Amino acid sequence: RLFTIFQLGQLLAAGRANGLDGLETKLLRDAKKAGFSDQQIAVQLLGEGDVKADELRVRARRKALGVLPVVKQIDTLAAEFPAKTNYLYTTYHGTENDLERETSKSIVVLGSGVYRIGSSVEFDWCGVQAVQTAAEEGYKTILINYNPETVSTDYDVSDRLYFEELSFERVMDILDFEQPGGVILSTGGQIPNNLAVRLEEAHAPILGTTAAHIDEAENRHKFSRIMDELGIDQPRWKELTSLEAMHAFVREVGYPVLIRPSYVLSGAAMNVVSNPFELEEFLKAAKQVSAEYPVVVSEFIQEAKEIELDAVADQGEIVSYAISEHVEFAGVHSGDATMYYPPQRVYVGTVRKLKIIAEKIAKRYEISGPFNIQFLEKNGTIRVIECNLRASRSYPFVSKISGNNLIKKATQVLLGKQVPRDESERVYDLPFVGVKAPQFSFTRLPGADPVLRVDMVSTGEVGCLGDTAEEALLKSMLSVGYKIPAKTVLISGGPILSKVALLSATQLLVQRGYQIYATQGTHRFFAENNVPSSLLYWPNDAQEPNVLTYLKEKKIDLVINIPKNLSKGELDNDYRIRRTAVDSGVGLLTNARLAKAFIRAFCTLGMEDLKIKSWNEYKAM
Repeated sequence: RLFTIFQLGQLLAAGRANGLDGLETKLLRDAKKAGFSDQQIAVQLLGEGDVKADELRVRARRKALGVLPVVKQIDTLAAEFPAKTNYLYTTYHGTENDLERETSKSIVVLGSGVYRIGSSVEFDWCGVQAVQTAAEEGYKTILINYNPETVSTDYDVSDRLYFEELSFERVMDILDFEQPGGVILSTGGQIPNNLAVRLEEAHAPILGTTAAHIDEAENRHKFSRIMDELGIDQPRWKELTSLEAMHAFVREVGYPVLIRPSYVLSGAAMNVVSNPFELEEFLKAAKQVSAEYPVVVSEFIQEAKEIELDAVADQGEIVSYAISEHVEFAGVHSGDATMYYPPQRVYVGTVRKLKIIAEKIAKRYEISGPFNIQFLEKNGTIRVIECNLRASRSYPFVSKISGNNLIKKATQVLLGKQVPRDESERVYDLPFVGVKAPQFSFTRLPGADPVLRVDMVSTGEVGCLGDTAEEALLKSMLSVGYKIPAKTVLISGGPILSKVALLSATQLLVQRGYQIYATQGTHRFFAENNVPSSLLYWPNDAQEPNVLTYLKEKKIDLVINIPKNLSKGELDNDYRIRRTAVDSGVGLLTNARLAKAFIRAFCTLGMEDLKIKSWNEYKAM
């Protein structure tokens, strides 16, 4: 029968108080069939104390009473023939398993879950590579994932596929049934990584880096302490619980700062603020700052180059690595950044420093398997932003471009196989360049502000190869929907640093015969630097010639709009320009570094210069 979770708690408590195991067993079984989790039952039985510990107690009691899910095969043959597929699920609506547990040596791989902003096809590729490598090493492969769009849920990828949610309770039910030799968490992105500590507490056979070390990397306080212990620089930061403390910290480090509130903004997780007005506006949006809702405030390093290192380690020793470089300066989420591999503007001395830091971190965390470190570099100083003890979004990109499959090597390490250390440098020795460009869906999101910030908004990506960095960049930008402008470019340059960064690129546009339009501040800056441009008024000025009129009449081929600050006038005007450009089908760039690189690429290369080569032709170079 159906009952509320409150009634369930009352009945279970009464049954246990009277020692009625039969009643308790029935109620637990009925509760599980009704879809209640062990955590929900624990809260009702034991209160809101240590929910994780209570959940384990309920789980242990449920198992002792024999209240266990059964494993069923998804019937892909419409009951016309006996189903023999490897599509499996668990349910309490059954009395027997459709098959026995896997008796051969087996490995469980946790997938990446559904495709969404922040977790997409990159992690699915990593999971599939892990499954295929484990199969090559002689293991039966068991995959847990729940998105029919992923490659990993194809029928012929793994020996067994559990089409199930990636929750602690469900994963443990499957592990209890299958009794695998090990579980791989590090190829599915953040969801499996978040389960590490709880799975280890439940004695799951986790392969690779320990859950304790994963927690030390994920927990900002622990990670910062370890970086200090190792003598590794990082941007200064504090977790603050009052406005007074926040203002004091900002006075210490100066603007801009990166602010990341806890629990309150749901998606807009971080923001860069540049002045007291922006700080006040952002904190108003956060609603409250207190011990219950702390805010992490970090020093934001302006005009810092962002560099990523993807690597594989075996018991703390790095056996293989790849270094990639962001086109944009730091301040754009790594998932939204345009990326070069091999790096194009990173000094050999910088690479040496990155490797030394990575080796220290790998040894301290005793890493076995994949990991990723994000660095800031400015004026020769290297700072670490974060370290992920798992595969990253850039793993497929660098693996494919270099021909060095990092996930295959990482999986071999996880399975206990000796992987020889790379002796050759894989940083600069490729005769071609790969560029990964993000794909956005702003045209399908009416009203969304199409601007890149520190929170991720891209919904896909394209990787392209070229003989030069300019060719690869232009191919990738064209592939994600940009077009080479025919005659006109609008530039709204934002802060003075962005205007200066765009100056040489704008001069190049003028030399190529482009008509330059500019908003007031940028028009004035160009005039002072002898760059001809035509003034267009802001949307709110209600004067002609107006930016919105020119966009709607298709008089502009490309818009470069760099956000300046969060004042109301700037927010409104910039937003209306960006949104109108997207709605009018006009190309839009909101990052000065990327705009400069794109302009240089299409001003030096024409469509006829873009070579069409197969992947094999590049590999043969």
